[in-house]
Parts: sequence; C-alpha cells; structure tokens
Amino acid sequence: MIEERFDAIVVGAGMAGNAAALTMAKRGLKVLQIERGEYPGSKNVQGAILYADMLEKLVPDFREDAPLERHLVEQRFWMMDGKSHTGLHHRSDDFNEEKPNRYTIIRAQFDKWLSSRAQEAGAVVLCETTVKELVKDAYGKVIGVLTDRDGGEVHADVVVLAEGVNGLLGTKAELRERPTPDNVALAVKEMHFLPRETIEARFNLKGDEGVVIEAAGTISAGMTGMGFLYTNKESISIGIGCLVADFQKSGETPYDLLDRFKKHPSIAPLIEGSEVKEYAGHLIPEGGYNAIPQLYGDGWVVVGDAAQLNNALHREGSNLAMTSGRIAGEAIFQVKSRKDPMTKQNLALYKTMLDDSFVIKDLKKYKDMPGLLHIQSQNFFLTYPQLINKALQNFVRVDGTPKIEKEKTTIKSFVSARSWGGLFGDAFRFARAWR
Repeated sequence: MIEERFDAIVVGAGMAGNAAALTMAKRGLKVLQIERGEYPGSKNVQGAILYADMLEKLVPDFREDAPLERHLVEQRFWMMDGKSHTGLHHRSDDFNEEKPNRYTIIRAQFDKWLSSRAQEAGAVVLCETTVKELVKDAYGKVIGVLTDRDGGEVHADVVVLAEGVNGLLGTKAELRERPTPDNVALAVKEMHFLPRETIEARFNLKGDEGVVIEAAGTISAGMTGMGFLYTNKESISIGIGCLVADFQKSGETPYDLLDRFKKHPSIAPLIEGSEVKEYAGHLIPEGGYNAIPQLYGDGWVVVGDAAQLNNALHREGSNLAMTSGRIAGEAIFQVKSRKDPMTKQNLALYKTMLDDSFVIKDLKKYKDMPGLLHIQSQNFFLTYPQLINKALQNFVRVDGTPKIEKEKTTIKSFVSARSWGGLFGDAFRFARAWR
C-alpha cells in the first residue's frame, strides 16, 4: 500500500469527489482519491443533466473534450394521469448560444473524464479499492483511512467523504446518521438506444439540440416521486424515482413503476422501436435542507450526496455536488496555506463558504417543500393530476354539451374528490413552502 502521507484523501470519484480532488490538486496539494470501482464512473450508469456554470469554475475549457451528449433547448413539465398529460413547455433559440447552459451527459463517461482532469493536475487515483473505515488518533481526530489492500492504512491531514447518499464510512465512524427511508429516493433508469435521426425527428431537434421531459402524477401511484426522459445523441435515458419509505409502505416495485411509465400513451411513442441496453438503480437524497448532517469535524468534511445536498424541487443534484466539492477543496487549501491544523474549528470555513453559495441558499429557501410533498403525496401525485387532466379534457372537447354544464361537471369533480377547504389549504401550504 502507499506509505507516503497526503495533504488530503478523497473517498469516492463521483461528481463531488472529482471536483474536490481537482480543486486541491490544481492548487498544489498532494491528493489521493480512492474509488472502489474498476475506474471512476464504472459504477455510475446514471444519465444526468450537467449545468455548465458549475463545471466552468472547475474546467473553463471543458467543452473542448468533455463527453457531452446534447445541449438542452427545450424543457417539458408534464402532469399525468393514466391516459393523458397536461404540459408546460419552454423552448428557446437562446439556448443555441455559443456556450450552452445545460447538457445531457452519461455519468459513466463523464466521471471518467473529470477524474482524468484531476489526475492531470497531479491527484493520485487508486481504483478497485474499498475504504473499510476511517482512522482516528487517540483524541478522535480523523487522520486517514483503512482500505482493503494489504497494509491498507493511509494517512492524510484531512479526509473528504464523497461516498454517496448511502455511504457507510461516515455513519460507521459516528460522524453522521444514516439517512432515513423518508429522506432518500430510489430511482430506476433504462437506456433506450435509437438512431440519432430518429431521436431528432421525434423531438423536433437538429444537430446536438436536446429535450428533457420531467413528469409527475399518477405514474408514481400516489407516492412522492417523478419520472424523467432525457435525450442523448443516440439514446434516451428514461426513469422514475420515489421515496424509499413509500416503496416500503405501498409494496410497489420500482421496475413495475417504470414499466407502466414506459407504456403510458404519452411516453410509448417516444421510445418505440428502441433497444434497451442498460437498467440500473440509484439512491438520491430527498430530505432537503432539514436533512443536511454535520458537514465537517476534526480532520474531515462531507460533500455531495453524502451531505444530502440535492434540490429535489428543482431536480438539481450534480451541480450541488460539484459546487460542494469545489468549495470543500478551496476551504481545505486556505486552511493548509495558513499552515493551520485541520481541526473542526478551522474546517468550519467550508460550512461558512457553502452557506454563502447558492447551494445552501436555495435549499434553505425551500426547506419546507419536501415535507409538504411527502405528507400530501396522495393529493399532489394522484388526486390533483387526475382532476387537472379531466378538467382540461372537458374544456377542449366539443360535443354539443353546453359549456355551463361542463363547468358544473368540472366543479362537481373537484368538490367530490376533495373539499374546497382542503384544496385551498393545500394550495396555501404549497405557496408558503414555495415563498
């Protein structure tokens, strides 16, 4: 095993871990990054949306060689019932700018590329290695890690935990609690391969333009969750995710949920004739601001999904992961450059800097939203989508029925499904959580 001492050890080579390793290596710190997969990204088959601004702060010229799929010019939001959807679309030619704002990516390829940038900057990346536990001194300060290799103890001034939402290192070392089922979602995804020209024809695209569809409604069977569809160059990422606690209560299986979503009349034509080559599951933090654990301590910091940094309301995760990793790296460099020890007091700088970023500001602003959606899941993900789609169908169907009779039918449907007091109460609570 490696005998030299490092300035920092990063556990994990996902978005957050790679951002932290790259940030510190570029500043001349001696960094060891440990990944249990065969290579960075080998265990991550997730399709994702990449936000350019966050990556530009790490790699200003990333567009030259990063494995990007399509830049997004259109966003669709769908409210679905069993046979229909009511949608809000935004498409703009402004997104065909010289430096696009958002891209679809395939994480297995992207993580490998971002890790290569960290290695070019000087980070040492050790793959196919599992960190078994954190090493502490007699005073409880983290001073390194113990791996599954022979003589597997490695020391460093600080350890960056980028182990993902369900990582066991932090909980095993009693640095943070294990996330509860109501704070974690399980998302399942398939990759559907189609010819490039077919994708572009079905979604009205040209060149490397892309579309994202995000959907909520009866597709989650009354559970708190969403479906998604991302266009890549020659494939479509399609999936759905719900709270683990809801899966436990309902008895629904993720695969059955995804299968029904794929067969929905609004979705099936978009993936018709495709070849499925990948199926995977992924845990996503959903607790929001109120679920964020202690982020730093004597000799350690935690970043990304392991820190519950995910904005479920706005479907943002990768940008929060990269930003938290970068900020952690910058804070560690500042402490190191002052020749100060990596104590809890000094590493509090990471939390101060993170609090001043959009990451915590956004999560704090919508801190009540996850709880509201969890508690009122039957209303927001079952009752209201059905009512909205039925009301719109009545509105656009012309069959000789007087409009006043249709209006009465629509109002009666709302009243019978949910009292007006309850409906307005939910609307008021939603508005307050959104404020």
